[in-house]
Amino acid sequence: MYAVIKTGGKQYRVSQGETLKIETVAGEVGSAIVLDKVLMVADGDKLSVGKPLLSGAAVTATIVANGRHDKVKIFKMRRRKHYQKHQGHRQNYTEIRIDGITA
Repeated sequence: MYAVIKTGGKQYRVSQGETLKIETVAGEVGSAIVLDKVLMVADGDKLSVGKPLLSGAAVTATIVANGRHDKVKIFKMRRRKHYQKHQGHRQNYTEIRIDGITA
C-alpha cells in the first residue's frame, strides 16, 4: 500500500515504514503529525485518485529529526567585467517516518 502526498509544495510517494526528508514542519522530535493532503492511495489493484485531494484520507507520521541539508554553493560571474558573486544556502528539513495510511 502506498500514497502520494503533498507537503511543502512538493509531492512524495510514501509507504508505511519508510523515512523521508520534507520541508520544515512545526513539531518536536518524537511527536506525531497528520498529513491530510493526500492525492492518491493505492492498495494492491485498488486505486483511489482525488480531484485534487482525497476526502477522508490521511497519512500519519512521526518526526524523527530536524536538521539542515548540505550547503549549496552559488557562483555568478560576468566574464571580462570583473564581477564575481559567491553565495551559499542551507535548507532546513524535517525527517519523518511514515506510520500508517488511512483511506
